[in-house]
Amino acid sequence: MKLSDGFDARRLRPKGPCRWRWRFAAALAALFAGIGVLLAMAGLAAVLGRATTLGPLNTTPVNGAVLLVLGVMLLWGGVRAWRGCRRRGTRHSDLSLAPHLMKKD
Repeated sequence: MKLSDGFDARRLRPKGPCRWRWRFAAALAALFAGIGVLLAMAGLAAVLGRATTLGPLNTTPVNGAVLLVLGVMLLWGGVRAWRGCRRRGTRHSDLSLAPHLMKKD
């Protein structure tokens, strides 16, 4: 027998703050990580002596090493920020069921 009598499950979960800010921050962090990959590749090519990608910016291996370090740092920071934004974007106040209650027999 189904007892619905005006029951609304959405009332059990209060509406939290909007998460579009975290999504925008995660997209920006992913963009930084992508730029970091490109800079690291250009720096590695300059260190190996095969680069004409960024013009006069990477004419010497020293400038290429600086680009490589800058790209790796930007990649690391972007991935770390993206993971942090993804973690904060999820709501921890949702209703949770024990795993054994979700089994279907």
